[in-house]
Amino acid sequence: MKFQNLAIVVFLFFFFSKMNAQKYELGKVTVAQLQEKVYPQDTTAPAAIIFKKGRTFYTYNLSTGFSANHVYEFKIKIYKKEGLSWADQKVRFYIGYENLNEDRLEFSDAITYNLENGAIVKTKLDNQGTFRKKVNKYWKEKIITLANVKVGSIIEYKYVLKSENIVKLPDFDFQYNIPVNYFEYKTEIPEFFIYKTIKVGSTPITSDAKMGRGSQSFDNEYKQTTNISYQQINSFYTGKDIPALTPEPYVDNMDNYKGSIQHELERVRYPEKPVKDYTMTWEGVASTIFKDGSFGKELDKRDFLLEDVTKLLSNIESPVERLNIIFKFVQNKMNWNEENGYYTDKGVEKAYADQTGNTAEINFILINMLKLAGIEVNPVLVSTVENGIPVYPTRTGFNYVIAAAVIDGKQILLDATHKFTAPNILPLNVLNWKGRLIKKDGTSQEIDLYPLYVSKESSSAIAKLDPSGKIEGKVRIQRTDYDAYSFRIKNADKNQENYLEKYEEQLGDLKISDYAIENKKTNLTNPILETFSFISENQTEIIGGKIFINPLLFFTRTKNPFTQEKRQMGIYFGYPEQEKFNLNLNIPEGYVVESLPQPTRISSEDKAISYTFNISNEGNKIQIICLMEINSSIFAAEAYTGLKDLFQKMLASQNEKIVLKKI
Repeated sequence: MKFQNLAIVVFLFFFFSKMNAQKYELGKVTVAQLQEKVYPQDTTAPAAIIFKKGRTFYTYNLSTGFSANHVYEFKIKIYKKEGLSWADQKVRFYIGYENLNEDRLEFSDAITYNLENGAIVKTKLDNQGTFRKKVNKYWKEKIITLANVKVGSIIEYKYVLKSENIVKLPDFDFQYNIPVNYFEYKTEIPEFFIYKTIKVGSTPITSDAKMGRGSQSFDNEYKQTTNISYQQINSFYTGKDIPALTPEPYVDNMDNYKGSIQHELERVRYPEKPVKDYTMTWEGVASTIFKDGSFGKELDKRDFLLEDVTKLLSNIESPVERLNIIFKFVQNKMNWNEENGYYTDKGVEKAYADQTGNTAEINFILINMLKLAGIEVNPVLVSTVENGIPVYPTRTGFNYVIAAAVIDGKQILLDATHKFTAPNILPLNVLNWKGRLIKKDGTSQEIDLYPLYVSKESSSAIAKLDPSGKIEGKVRIQRTDYDAYSFRIKNADKNQENYLEKYEEQLGDLKISDYAIENKKTNLTNPILETFSFISENQTEIIGGKIFINPLLFFTRTKNPFTQEKRQMGIYFGYPEQEKFNLNLNIPEGYVVESLPQPTRISSEDKAISYTFNISNEGNKIQIICLMEINSSIFAAEAYTGLKDLFQKMLASQNEKIVLKKI
C-alpha cells in the first residue's frame, strides 16, 4: 500500500511538472511576445530570459560505464540594443581529462523570431554561424551567432553536453545580468551515485525530490542487448521572476553571488561492491595533489639550481636578505606565460632554461631555490578571484599556487610570476579569502590571504590662496604596500607626459610642474613617492566678496560610490587601507575666516571603517587633517545600508565650504 501511494505521488509530481513545462517550449512564439516593448518586472532590462530549462540524466555503455548528459534550452527576448550581445552564445567544454574522453557539445534548434508586417518570421541558424576554438589545453569553446537579431527579436536555442565526468557536474546557473522569467532544472541520478547539492545565491527557489525507476539498455561483451534497472533520485528545481544580478561597485567576483545549483560526487555504491568514497578532507586534497608527478616531483628537482644559488648567496648570512635576493632573481629572470594552474606543464628545468613558464613552474623554481638557501618554504594552493571561492574540500576549486616561507616564526607569502610583486605583496586577484598550505607529508593548513597590514596613501600639501581665488602650492604623496603595488601595475608603463595630462584632468584641471617620482619601477619594497608643484583656479568660488573653498581642494570626494537602494553582493575593498590628507593653507591678507566646516568623527558599529576630519584656524593659516581607515577587506551585503550612510556623511563633511570674508 505504501508503495502504491509513493507511485501515485511520483506520477502526480511528474504529471504536474509536465503540465507546467508545456507552457515553456521551444518553437512556440506569439505575436504578443514579439510586440512586447519592455520586460514588465524590470523596464530597464535590455533583454530577459523567457525561460531556461535543464535536464541531467545518465546513459551507460560497457566500455566507459555511466556518462552524464546535460540538456539546456533557452528562449530570450531582446528589448534594447544593449541586449543584442545575447545573439552571441558561447559554451566551454572540458578536454583535459587524463583517463576520460573529452566532453562533446552540440547546439541545435537555434532560431530567431521577428515580427514583419504583422507576421512571425523565423530565421534558422546555418553552419556559418557556428564556431569552435581551443581556449587552452584543458578547454575548448563552441560559439554560435544567431542571425537577423534586432531589437524586439526572440531567440531560442538548445545544446547538449555529454561528459564521462560524473564527479563534478556543470553548475546550473539560474541568475544572469538580465532577469529570468522562469527556470526549471531536472536531475535523474541513479541510486549508485550520491551527490552533495549546493545552492548558491540569495534568490529563493523551490525544489523537490522523489524516488523513481531508471533503466539502461546496452550491448554486452557478446554484442547482445542487455538491460539493467535501478532506482533513481528525480529532483526538480524551479523559480520565477529571478532579478538580474547587476554590477555593483567594490565586488570581487559576481559569480560568487549569482544563483546556481551545483553538484559534486560524494560516494559511489554499486551492488555487491565496496563503497568508493569521493568525499575528501583538505588533507586528502593536499595529499592527492602532492603525489601528482607534475607537483611533488617537481618540488624535488633542485640540483640544476645549485650553482646559481651558490653564486647569488656568496657571503650572505641573513635569511631575510637571502630570501629577498632569490625572490628578485627569480622575478627578473622568469617570464610568466599568463597560464595559471598548480601543476607544471613543461617542468621546472625546461622552464628555467627557457626563462618562461606557468604559475606553478615559476613559483616552484622559487621554492626550490629558497630550500637550497636553507629557508623553510611550502607551496600554497589558491583560488584566484575570478575562479571563485572553494567552500568545501575539492581539487577543482584551486587554480593557482604561491609560496609561503617562514623566517623567525613569521610567515612571508611570495609570488614571483608578476613583475611588481614583493614579499607579502601578492597580485590583487590572489587576495581571495583562504589558501591551503600543503606539505610533503600530506598535512595541510588553512592560511588567510588577506593582508594583515594597512596599506597607506598619505598626501600633504602646503598652499597659499590669493584674492582672485587662485591657489598655488606643493604636494607630496606617499603610497605603501598594496597602494604602491596598485599604482605600479596601473601606471608603470605609462608615458609621464600622458600620465600627468590625465592626472591634471582627474584633479580638476590644475596645472602641475616640477613633477618627480621615486620607486616607480625599482625598490619595490619601498613606498612610491610623488612630489609636484601646482596652480589651481577652480577650487574656490567668489560670491558677494566672499571666498568659498573646498577644504580638501582637488582631493575632495564628490560622489558616493554606493547609490543603489539595495545591495545583492558583498562589498569588497581588496585590502585594508588608510587615506590621510594634511593641508596647510595660507589665506590672503585682508581676509579672515567667517566659518569653517565642523570637525567630524564617524565610524561603523564594528569600527571596521572610520573617518575623522579636523580643521583649525590661527591667524592667516588654516590646517586640515582628514583620515579615512578601512580596516577590513570585505563586508557582507547586510552592512550595505550602514556603509552607504557613512560614505554619505563623509561626503557631506568634505563638501562643506571654508568661507572667507574681507576685513
